[in-house]
Order: sequence, then structure tokens, then C-alpha cells
Amino acid sequence: MLKNYIKTAWRSLKRNRIFSFINVFGLSVGLACCMLITAYVYSELSYDRYAAQADQIYRVGLRTIENNGTIEYPMVDVAVAKGMKDQYPEINQVTRIGRRGPVFVKYNDKQFKEEHLQLVDANFLQMFSIPLIDGDIKTCLNEPRTMVITSAFAKKYFGTESVIGKSLLVGHDPYKVTGVIDKVPDNSHFHGDAFLNLAPFVDNRSQTWSNLGYFTYIKLNSGASAKKLEASFPDLVRKFVVPEIAHDMGVSMAEAGKSVNTFMFFLQPLTAIHLHSNTKYEVEPNGDIHYVYIFTALAIFILMLACINFTNLSIASSAKRSKEVGIRKVLGSEKSGLISQFLTESVLLTSGAMVLALMLVYLLLPLFNGLSLKHIEFSSFLNYKALAVEFLLAFVVGIIAGIYPAFVLSGFNIISVLKGGGGSNKPATTNYLRSGLIIFQFFVSTLLIIATFVVYQQLHYMQNKKLGYDKDQVLVLNDTYTLGTNIDAFRQQLLRNPQITNATISSSVPGNISGVDGTEIAAKEFDKNGNHAGIHTNIYHVDDTYLPTLGVKVLKGRNFYPSFPGDSMSVVVNEALVRDLGWGDADPIGKTIVRSAKSKYTVVGVMQDFHYASTKQKIAPLMLLSGHSTNNILLKVKTSNIKALLADIKSQYDDFKTDAPFSYSFLDEQFASLYAAEQQTGKIFTVFSVVALIIACLGLFGLAAYMIRLRIKEIGIRKVLGASTGSITTMLSQEFLKLIVIASLIAFPVAWYAMNKWLQDFAYRISIQWWVFLVAGAIALLVAAITISFQSVKAALANPVKSLRNE
Repeated sequence: MLKNYIKTAWRSLKRNRIFSFINVFGLSVGLACCMLITAYVYSELSYDRYAAQADQIYRVGLRTIENNGTIEYPMVDVAVAKGMKDQYPEINQVTRIGRRGPVFVKYNDKQFKEEHLQLVDANFLQMFSIPLIDGDIKTCLNEPRTMVITSAFAKKYFGTESVIGKSLLVGHDPYKVTGVIDKVPDNSHFHGDAFLNLAPFVDNRSQTWSNLGYFTYIKLNSGASAKKLEASFPDLVRKFVVPEIAHDMGVSMAEAGKSVNTFMFFLQPLTAIHLHSNTKYEVEPNGDIHYVYIFTALAIFILMLACINFTNLSIASSAKRSKEVGIRKVLGSEKSGLISQFLTESVLLTSGAMVLALMLVYLLLPLFNGLSLKHIEFSSFLNYKALAVEFLLAFVVGIIAGIYPAFVLSGFNIISVLKGGGGSNKPATTNYLRSGLIIFQFFVSTLLIIATFVVYQQLHYMQNKKLGYDKDQVLVLNDTYTLGTNIDAFRQQLLRNPQITNATISSSVPGNISGVDGTEIAAKEFDKNGNHAGIHTNIYHVDDTYLPTLGVKVLKGRNFYPSFPGDSMSVVVNEALVRDLGWGDADPIGKTIVRSAKSKYTVVGVMQDFHYASTKQKIAPLMLLSGHSTNNILLKVKTSNIKALLADIKSQYDDFKTDAPFSYSFLDEQFASLYAAEQQTGKIFTVFSVVALIIACLGLFGLAAYMIRLRIKEIGIRKVLGASTGSITTMLSQEFLKLIVIASLIAFPVAWYAMNKWLQDFAYRISIQWWVFLVAGAIALLVAAITISFQSVKAALANPVKSLRNE
């Protein structure tokens, strides 16, 4: 029986090649999109689960309550790791990560600038279950000046040589290679090309508790409660942090004791960091659980659109099979047999669609990886578990998508279909379902079009928002610290070029968070509430030309004096720092900021707030210190011939014969790179909006063909009676277009709510304009009209004699 069903199904599909192709193609596109998005979601949800006992590992964070609200940091001070291990027996292990770089690494005549080096404790690889392919994991990082590198890093410097025991020059320090790993797993919230022993950087420094600096992880004993441990942290603050604050800030123990309520350690589950952590200064940019929800909904919606498309086209093809059903019933076919036959056809179609979907996944995967910034491999779709799920999905989709057409076809009235009627016993139900399916399809399509518009508008707003500084025509020369004592001579030499209007030496560049310190400071004076206001601030080391070069305005006081030693303990602060320290309307000029018991700075100027980080974040406190860093030179230039200018600068740079190659970037390009995630989101929304529209139009195409097939004789009569092609086209189109309008009206409030929720993640955001909804609705309406018109015009131009001769 099954063999007969399959044979009959195959013959039916061959007879209706066009409908079968459209059905299979539409469904395969939907299935391929669903599989790709599911792979993306699975990848996001799998982060950091590779570590053994990952559910027992937590990162220690710091939460501070400041005048401007609560701020969370993913790192703590140097002494916290050992201090917690000593205080709490339920902690099995602790380990830390510190940043190292960018720095030049050299081996013989090979030298490269490395951006991804990490400082780690000796037990780091063991705690995160990162296996070695060469070396001993238990001892490889036990000694100072040792390092573990990835296989790619080893090949880069050593080629095919054996690397264990060889040394690399990291900056000015030699490090012995004691281990090689393949790589850190892609689904990790941190990565690195090399891991250096942390001890030389921390053993000889003050073991403090109250600042930031190191990503600190703890592993609890089995059965230990993270919540109970976290509840005891205020005692830790009282014991170690309060005395330190009292000493550093020069306040009484009673005053410092208030920190217990404003300075709080907390625990983040390792497996929640990637999607749920939104703290300042993350190791790497994290994902976002909201995008996982969005993409999951996208996968479901697109799969539903494909199933609806399948159902619509199956109903449409039934118009051509009504006589077949009538004859089968006359010859004794039972309704159950007919249902089985049509469900077999449906499952055969969906199985074929799944095979085609896998081929599409293979072809589209490189593009999707580039779009989503993932490294998903095609083999992950072909293991036995994945194949079982995929073809089970095809079977379920075949049953669900084919069950209604099967019941409609098997329920045709014998006499009606043999006389040439449509045969449906429940036309009203069919019409309502058909209308509902069209509305749902274009509801989803309109929703995605609106989302795409809003994402791109927000991205454009962030990239073109007034930043408080001039990022255009600013050339950044990197690694200028290698010039040593010649750096100022180089700067003065550059200024002789009339195409360079200003030049500044600084530690940090707007848009680059690597220079951010996140240091705790306080006002020496009491704030307006009678308290010492303690906050965390970012610190840039600059010279007196920094603000003029970037065009940042000084609102009160002054800039640093040129080459004035007395300004070494002076600071210029931004408006956010004045506000967060609680100074209110009081004049900040001349006030003292305490960085530690040894460091007291006098405020000499207040600069306008400017976006030195992404506009996704609210402008945070910033303090400029005079000098002490030579990392970068920023040049304000005025020329259209950038190529010639760069050649001239490189020639001058090379004359100094530094260890580092000439390297540069443009400030506006660096700023644009801050929004890579939003750009990717915009591209993904655009792609899937187009896919949703294509699938919806395929279904609409099929339904238009079906409706016109049912009304073919009516059209012929109208033409005989003098109806024009235009009037017939309008008559056939208006019912569908009304449904598109209804779908758009339903989509508008849903889209407004959803996109407003998305925009809440941005400190500075657009207001959604009314015209976005009208344009999105118009696009959906236009595409639908073109799709319907193709069938309508074809029917209106048909010879009425052919339509009527079978009556």
C-alpha cells in the first residue's frame, strides 16, 4: 500500500511540476533559514559549557552605587582572588586573567604586533579544561616568564620547528614556551593567542582590594551555594575594603564604612556571562540574550511562513485535482485512504525540501558565517543526531502543513467535482483559513521590514550623532612609544608640514577602550549631602594639544599649560565626572580629587562631555592627566591627497629606525568599528525580511492562481459582456490587497512595541517615526500587488472561449 502511495504521489508531483517546484523550493528556503538560525542560537547558548563542571565556576564582579546610579564591572582588584580563597573553604580554586598588549613579540628576525595576549594564573588552563597538545598542563605555567601558545601562534613564529623550551621576546621580556594548545574554543567569552604567567605582574605590587584590574574566577566545591557565598561578601568588604578606603581617601573608618552598602562583590555564573553580562570593560564584546530571543522568533516565523506557503500551494493545486478525487471516490476509495495518499505526497515533498535545504545550507553557510561572525561547520548538520532531528522535522512539517489540504481534498463532494465545481463542502471555513494565512504571512513580513528600518535608523543615528569632538580628518599613528625620547622631536617635525594643523601625544584614542583605567576616585571635599562621593573614572594621559586637536571645548577653567611641570598634578575633567562627584552647581575649579593617599589632583578645567566610547553607552566620568604616555600621536590633517601625506609621514618615521613598523588608522573608521554588532544585526534583518517576503509572495502566488482557477468561467463571462482587462485585474486583486492592509495594521503596533523594547538597550536612541510604518506597509502592499497582478493580468487576457467551452 505504501509503495502504491509513493508511486501515485510521484506521478502527481511530475504532472504538476511548477507547483511542486515552487512548493519544494519555498519550503526548502524556509527550512534552510530555520536550520541556519537554529545553529546560530545553539552556538550562542553553548558558550563556556566546554569547561568541566562549568556550572560550578563563577566570575567575581564589582557593583558600585554612585551618584549617577549603579554600575557593574566584570573585574576586581589584585588581592581579591587569594583573599576569597583564604576566607571561604567552599571555594575549590581561583584563577585570574589580565590584559597584556598590544605588544610587539619577536623571535630572531620575525616580529609582529600582538593584540591578543593574556596574563593568567598557573592553574588557568586546568580550571577551564583547555587541553595541551604539547607540554604538561599541571606545570606549564608554574614558573615566571613562561607562556603557553596556540598552534597557529607557534606556526607563525617557529614554522615547523619544535617550540617547547624556545623563547620569545614579549616587549622587552623573554618568555619561555612551555606548552601548546590547539586554540581556545570558539564558544568562549575570552580568547587569546598566548597565555603568559601572571606572577611577574602581580607579586611585587600592592595587594589591594578597592580598585579594578583582573578578571577573577572561582570554582566552588560540589554542593556549595553561590547565593550563600555571595551573601557573606559584605563581611569581606568590611574586613578588607573599608580600611583601605579609609587610608587611601583620608577619611574616618565610620565614613569609609558606608562603602559596605555601595561597594559590593557579586558572582556571575560562567555560562551566563556571554548572553547575560552587560558590564563595563568585558574581556570581549558579549552576545545578548535579546538577540537570541529575536533570532529564535525569526526561525519560528520563517518556518511557519514556509509551512503556510506549502498549505496555500497545496490548496491551490487541489483545484486541478478535484476530478481525480471524484473518480477515486466513485471507484471505492475511502476517505482515510485519500488522506493517507495526500499526506504521503506532503511528506515526500517535505523530505525532498529537506534534502534541497541541506544543499542550500552548504552553499549559504560561508555567507551566513560572515554575516553572523560565527564559525559554524557544515559537518554539524550531518552527524546522525542532527540528521535524525532534521528529517523528523521534515516529517512533522509534512504532516502539519499537509493535514488541512489532505482533509479538504478527501472531503470533496463527488457530484459537484464531476460536474466541474470546486467540490469543497466547507467553502466558508476554507476562505477564513486562507485569509488568516495571508494576513499572518504579511504581518510577519511587514514586522521584519519595520524592524530593518529601525535598526538602520538607530545605526545611522549613532554613527552621525554629535560626539562632542571632531573625528574627521584625524590620523592616528600607532605604537609611537617605540620612538622613545625622539617622540616629541618627531611630532615637531610633523607640524612643519602645512597639511598637518595639529598633533597630540596621548595614551588613548576615542573609541578605543584599551586605554581605560576604571580607577576609583573621590572628592577631598564633602559633597552637597555631607558625604565623600566615591566614583570610578576613566583616565587618559594626554598633552596640552589633545583637546585642541580633537576640537573638544573647555567650558570652565583652562587646558594644561604647554611644558609646565606644575601641571603634573593637575586634571581636566568632563561634565559627567563633576556631576557624579556630587558637586552640583558648585564651581569645581580648584577642588581636589583623591586617587589614593599619595595622589591628589587639582581640577584646573572642565571640558565638554564627548563620546570617547560608543554612543550605546551613557557618557561616563573622564579625567585627563598631563603627559606620562606616548602610545599614540593624533594628527589633524587638511588634505585630499592622503596617500601622498602618508608616504611623507612614513618616510620621516622610518628615519628614526624604530623597532616597530609604521602603523596608522583613521579616527572615523575606528569609531565606525564600534558598531559592528549593530551593522551585522541590520544585515541579518534585511536578509530575513527579503526571505520572508519571497516566501509570503510564493504563497500568495499560489492562492491567486487557485482563486482565479475557481473563477475562470466568471472571468470569461465578464469578458464576453464587455469587462476590460483593467477592471478584471482590479476585481481579482482587491480582495487580497485588503488582507495585506489588515496585516499591516496589525503589524504596526506590535512592531512599535518590539522595536521600542530593543531601543531601550541604547543610552542614546531615536524615536520611531510614523513614516516608517507607512513605508513598510507600502512595500508589502506593492510587492503583493505585483505578485497578484501577474496572475490577474494573465487571467484577464485569456481567451474567454477557452474558459467557457467546457460548460
